[in-house]
Amino acid sequence: MQKRTKKILFITIIIAIILILLFGVFKIQNIILKKIYPIKYSEYVYQYAEEYNVDPLLVFAIIKAESNFNPNVVSSSNAIGLMQLMDTTAEELARKLDITFVAKSSLYNPDLNIRLGTKYFSDLLKEYNQNTLLALTAYNAGKGTLKRWMEQGTIKEDGSDIENIPYKETNNYVRKIVRDYKIYQELYK
Repeated sequence: MQKRTKKILFITIIIAIILILLFGVFKIQNIILKKIYPIKYSEYVYQYAEEYNVDPLLVFAIIKAESNFNPNVVSSSNAIGLMQLMDTTAEELARKLDITFVAKSSLYNPDLNIRLGTKYFSDLLKEYNQNTLLALTAYNAGKGTLKRWMEQGTIKEDGSDIENIPYKETNNYVRKIVRDYKIYQELYK
């Protein structure tokens, strides 16, 4: 009987060690993933996401794809800041929101950039009947380009064939944000 008790105790200890290791690995994995997928500028993201009715985790995924949370980034097409706004789009949004827009250099300000970018994405969601895939496509390629693709039948109006996006950059952009959004949801919900 004593031999059997030792065997049961040994098996119990092994199972406990395995469970502790598994829990530790998952916890470490989450810590690492949270470093890769941060929620920087959260005070602005949560404020404007609520104000403009956009999931804040989606805004974080957009910022990650657009600038990787670097407020000083400028693209080859001169889009500026965290959410990579063009100055003409930003000026138009600022007028709508009755914000004094001094100069395009103000787009380096995280508060203003996130406010305008989240508002713009919210407007796109409304325009495309809350279809996130179409809104993301328009955010990257432009509304005119998306309209042309839809008119040509390249992209369906319901966005169900988003894999047909002809611009490789936009195609990868939409896929990346969808993937990152799912990761943000797993980490922070």
